[in-house]
Amino acid sequence: MSTAPRIEIDPAAFWADPYPMLAKMRKEAPIAFVPQLGSTLLTSRDDISISEKQIEVFSSHQPAGLMNRLMGHNMMRKDGEAHLVERRAMFPTVSPKTVKGYWTAQFRAHADRIIASLEPGRIDLMRDFALPFSGECLKSITGLTNIGFQDMDSWSQGMIEGIANYAGDPEVEARCHAATAGIDAAIDDILPVMRKHPDQSILGVLLASDMPMESVRANVKLAISGGQNEPRKAIAGTVWALLTHPDQLDLVLRGEVSWLQAFEEYARWISPIGMSPRRIAKAWTIRDVSFELDERVFLMFGSANRDEKHFERADQFDVRRDTSKSVAFGAGPHFCAGAFASRAMIADVALPTLFARASRIELAEDEEVRIGGWAFRGLQNLPVRWGAIGR
Repeated sequence: MSTAPRIEIDPAAFWADPYPMLAKMRKEAPIAFVPQLGSTLLTSRDDISISEKQIEVFSSHQPAGLMNRLMGHNMMRKDGEAHLVERRAMFPTVSPKTVKGYWTAQFRAHADRIIASLEPGRIDLMRDFALPFSGECLKSITGLTNIGFQDMDSWSQGMIEGIANYAGDPEVEARCHAATAGIDAAIDDILPVMRKHPDQSILGVLLASDMPMESVRANVKLAISGGQNEPRKAIAGTVWALLTHPDQLDLVLRGEVSWLQAFEEYARWISPIGMSPRRIAKAWTIRDVSFELDERVFLMFGSANRDEKHFERADQFDVRRDTSKSVAFGAGPHFCAGAFASRAMIADVALPTLFARASRIELAEDEEVRIGGWAFRGLQNLPVRWGAIGR
């Protein structure tokens, strides 16, 4: 392992709220070995921004890593040309042009249909809107329109938990295997249709690229693991942040701040993807810390986004903030391929549509909002009192 200072954490407390401990690390040991995670953590934004680009040292290629073992070898776990080949193959689906001209109208149709089904009164906006909306959008984008949004959500959750299962819980691993088996079955079911009628979906464009089938499956699983979990949490989370900061919601509703600014600030403040793992590909030293070959390190995006050197009042939600130094979508060659689609789903469709259609939306007082996670962080629920215009 590295020569970094050793810092102990309480895993349960770290899951509930990692930010106090991450702040302690940034102050006392910005590169620290955490035995409970079996990894060395990089917590400062500068170290993370530089290191993520040094793929010859901080490699995404992790043959023995959880993602490779459980989901298959996807482009997220490849570097250099191998990564770029698969990224280029997927680009026709998630390019800004395709998102604007092809997907956004479908996102709006999904949002309109789901909002129209919401009954006035007490609802859970996570369960009743954010979850099905993300699932329906992801069904369209992946091409797996032969499943329900509930399947998409449970598969995403199973894989997210599986690839963060550093404690080796066998039940968590079993749920992940069940999720990937379900995805493979769904792909097999729709393959004849997709080959006969290819479309702009991820499955459609990857099949057209002649990518090996095992890589097609791995990259569809990659899209599902993040494409459901992060958007649903970001939608619910941004709504929650605005409802608990009514002065800032007012700025957005008056048009002084855009919905995109609100979303980008939430993604900085409560980073849905809080960490990305790397493998040390050659012996390396940062200042006085030396790393060993094949050591595992975690780039702590959630910590970088609250780095006091770059963000004043970093622990506060402020939609007026300049978020240009945020690394919520990554900071190097593995910058999130689905970023344009996520921004369209959340900032162009979900948030403005919800608030435009709401005659009433306020936090319910009969249940606390629950939030947790450090590798993947976000709301677990969002109880609100809801009313729609005209109902």
